[in-house]
Amino acid sequence: MGRLFGTDGVRGVANKYPITADMAMQIGQAVAYMLKKEGHRPKIVIGKDTRLSGYMLENALVAGICSMGTDVILVGPMSTPGIAFLTTNMDADAGIVISASHNHYEDNGIKIFFKNGFKLTDEEELKIENMIFSKELPALLSPSKELGRAFREEDASGRYIVFLKHSLPKNLSLEGLKIVIDCANGATYKVAPILLREMRTKLTALNVNPDGQNINLNCGALHPENLAKKVLETSADIGLAFDGDGDRFIAVDEKGDIVSGDKIIAICAKNMKEEGILKNNLVVTTVMSNFGLAIAFKDMGIEHVKTKVGDRYVLEEMIKRDAVIGGEDSGHIIFHEHHTTGDGILSALQLIAIMKKENKPLSELSKIMKIFPQVMINVEVSKKDPLEEIVDIKNVIAEVEKELGDEGRVLVRYSGTQSVCRVMVEGPTQKDTEKFANKISDVVREKLN
Repeated sequence: MGRLFGTDGVRGVANKYPITADMAMQIGQAVAYMLKKEGHRPKIVIGKDTRLSGYMLENALVAGICSMGTDVILVGPMSTPGIAFLTTNMDADAGIVISASHNHYEDNGIKIFFKNGFKLTDEEELKIENMIFSKELPALLSPSKELGRAFREEDASGRYIVFLKHSLPKNLSLEGLKIVIDCANGATYKVAPILLREMRTKLTALNVNPDGQNINLNCGALHPENLAKKVLETSADIGLAFDGDGDRFIAVDEKGDIVSGDKIIAICAKNMKEEGILKNNLVVTTVMSNFGLAIAFKDMGIEHVKTKVGDRYVLEEMIKRDAVIGGEDSGHIIFHEHHTTGDGILSALQLIAIMKKENKPLSELSKIMKIFPQVMINVEVSKKDPLEEIVDIKNVIAEVEKELGDEGRVLVRYSGTQSVCRVMVEGPTQKDTEKFANKISDVVREKLN
């Protein structure tokens, strides 16, 4: 049987393996059993986004956890970073999020945090898988008198809102700021509007009426086009688009232009450096960050480290190097002084705070970096031989890199889940970039099929 856990928890189509009620119950049992200690009754916080299948998975997880003599605190719809915060804030032993992030409603997933607010390590995931696949769980169930209880926490949103407010500098007022938000009919649909209205902004809220099937549907961080239109219609100062589970956001400036995660990271890092709080003068991003970001950091005198694709790798490198900011162009940004994971609302507040402190519109702040044209070609391959050992591929990459010089870059890598080799080129013009990407792709196609 294959692995349960992928790069970000367990994920798949709801009601098909592994996202079934039966598997959710077993995951609940395995996590609960791992937390048991002599003389200690564990408790686990569970939150979810707004997908129809969330009810099924929530109840199955509760059944599994309670069957192991562990208590459950249910908080209802709550973002992934909200659960990470509540796990530590409520002194729980673990937190579980039922969400498939930016995917369509048919999908769902299960993500787990331990009490420190960090996601599971590979070793901990493997331990859970082994307990499930070994079929040992039925023999480990608690006796009837020791079964767990489930409680509903009504003040979870309030706790999280207070935490978010405290991430802002003291005495910074957002009163009167015109903001449009797009909550993607997802996990932020309650908290984000309440927070921004309490802070006396002039708020227009889009996609805050989830029906179980409209999460991420032509809205949110993956589809900010309607948000951009509404920003222009309302003459707003900024637009904020969150994804389904609220761990990332994309901004829209007052002119209706989309501001990517890379630009937001650059703006925040520059401000942190100027204020003397950019620890170790370092920012961590992934290899997919635009070439323009590396140039911007070089001009600012900021050290820039790149990791494999995935927020977990960004966080690992941040912890290893003691960095306070890192993230991805998708808008998943980690402010490690405030939180253990990417938080779309928190990140948006940090960006707004800079606009207020510098008294500059977002369009002006966004000039911090030039976005280089990027072309990505997915080449289907029949084998995955080590790229560094294929002479012709090495040679064509070297040729293109020589022609690009300091005006672009090449990244060629295999997909982790598909029989595909991804050829990504960034260059000075769209025409050159397409030409170079096709040149490399042709050789890859020839040598790997």
